[in-house]
This record gives sequence, structure tokens and C-alpha cells, in this order.
Amino acid sequence: MNIFTQIAKSMYSPKVIADARIQGIGKTILFVFLLTLISILPVVYYMFAGISEAVGTVKQSIQKDLPSFTIEEGILQSDIKAPLTIKNGSFTLIFDPTGAIDQGELTGMDANVAMLQEEIVLAAGGETNAVPYSLFSSETMTKDDLISLVDTAESSLPVLLGLLFIVVYVFSSGMKFIEVSLLALFGLLLKNLAGRKLQYRHLWRMAVYSTTLPTIFFTIMAFLKTEVPFSFSVNWFVASMMLLLAIKELYAIDPKES
Repeated sequence: MNIFTQIAKSMYSPKVIADARIQGIGKTILFVFLLTLISILPVVYYMFAGISEAVGTVKQSIQKDLPSFTIEEGILQSDIKAPLTIKNGSFTLIFDPTGAIDQGELTGMDANVAMLQEEIVLAAGGETNAVPYSLFSSETMTKDDLISLVDTAESSLPVLLGLLFIVVYVFSSGMKFIEVSLLALFGLLLKNLAGRKLQYRHLWRMAVYSTTLPTIFFTIMAFLKTEVPFSFSVNWFVASMMLLLAIKELYAIDPKES
């Protein structure tokens, strides 16, 4: 049975999950990595789309909406006399060379990026992170120079997104292995309740396939941007029930299984 057929059948067949206990560990580990890949697809897709859109929006806002300016000796300078707020769809940029706005005021201003007198501030999730202009360059920087920097970032985006994907995938894979290992530990209790003699290595393999149904379900919900109430509890309950049904299936297959 190929790995994709196993994914499909593991969503509804306790017998297939039970049979996986004697499967080679290499194929089981490959199954974990494939499930992880499937589970992060919605996150990666929406994250990459959001980053790409944000970079394009920032570039457009700088080119069309910002007045001419220079950054000299770490200070933003321009001819405008009052702060400027630029909105482009869901993106908001605040431009303030006057020093009227402080970093602490940005949290309640619903801004994504703010170019203040001495620093550029990124705001997300109610938190702000400031980077002084002096870190970028000791030389004078103009609007055209900033556009060139954004162009460079845009051209490097595929590489940066690729690195981001690797980081997300490695982290998610680690979390998946931890989830499976904990579920297999819980399986030691379930197999005692079911009166079956199974070793941890058998339960670990079965636990991998028991997570298939909740993984696919939450992946679909993530693509649909639909929040599932008590998702953590639902995930563990469904996976545990699939594992219990698989353990009980062993009794139906062979009462003398050990």
C-alpha cells in the first residue's frame, strides 16, 4: 500500500492503523514528515501571500505617496510640517519627520509601519519593534535609495520565503514527533484498558497513523479560515479514539496477538 493510500484509509479504517504496527520505521517516519507538510500548507500559503502583498504595497506606497526625504546622520528630514498617514488597503504607513509621534503612541494608531524622526517602527499583534536609521547606513539615504532597498528585498523574496518555509517545516516536524510520542505514551494506558499486549514501538507507529484524521480535518479548516472551538481538545480526543479503535481491532484480528 503506497503512502497516499495509507493517508486516505487511515482517516476511517482502524484496521489499517492496526496493521501499521509491524510496518518499517523508515516508512512511518516518512509518513510523519508528509503529514507535517500537509498540515503547514495553509499557514505557509497565507503567510507567503501576506508577505508578498505587504512588500508590494510598501513599495507602491513609498513610490507614490511619500514626499521626498533624506536620512542623514540617523535623522529623517523632509519638507512636510505635520505627520502624514498613508492608507493602502489594509496597510497603513505613518511618516513623521517632525518628531510629533513617539514610538509608544503607535500601538493604538493601527499602523503597520511608521517612519519616525530617528527610527523605523514595525507594528504587529499589538507590539512594536523599532530599528534606528543609523543601523542601515552611515551615509545619507534618500527616497530613491529606500526604493532600491525595497526592490532588493523583493528580488530576494523567493530565497527568504524558502528559508522561512524550512524553519516552519523543521519546527512543525519536531512538534509532530512530540505529539505522536505523547499519544503513544497514552496508548500504553489504552492498550491496558483494552487488554492487549503491545510494546511502545508498536503503539508509536499506530499513533502516527491515528493522527491522520485530525490533521487532515484541521488542515481543511485552516484553508477555509474557519476556527474550530476547543481545537486542542478535539485534536487529542479524535486521535486518541482512533488509536483506541485500532488497538481494539487487534483483538478482532487475532485474540492471541502479543
